[in-house]
Amino acid sequence: MVDVQTEIIIKSPISKVSAYASNPDHAPEWYVNIQSAKWRTPKPLMLGSQIEFKAKFLGRELTYVYEIVEYIPDKMLVMKTANGPFPMETTYTWQTIDDKQTRMKLRNKGEPTGFSKVFSPVMATMMKKANMKDLEKIKSILERAPR
Repeated sequence: MVDVQTEIIIKSPISKVSAYASNPDHAPEWYVNIQSAKWRTPKPLMLGSQIEFKAKFLGRELTYVYEIVEYIPDKMLVMKTANGPFPMETTYTWQTIDDKQTRMKLRNKGEPTGFSKVFSPVMATMMKKANMKDLEKIKSILERAPR
């Protein structure tokens, strides 16, 4: 089992942070490893929405589909892989610190299969590093540009 949690404080109101982070169209802008996001179901984002992501991780190209299983605007978003090589659940949570600051948490947990099981500890470390880079990127995007 891999379970990685990271968090960051973003100098931006919760509504702006959660709206940006929960829009899959923005994922390639702030996720280091995600190259594209394609809607498999009609917009807007809701329970049951499916988004296909193409990513590069540990030198491998991956394509997987996430399904939205829980969504409370300005609070949390939970998505699980509907298919793909590595069953994964990703959770975003947002907390107001004050009207100008938001704490964003990013959690990835999953069960590697087959050969990947051997590399679980290495994967967890790599994922944590990648997640911190992702949070630092979304922070820099949201703190520099008025949206």
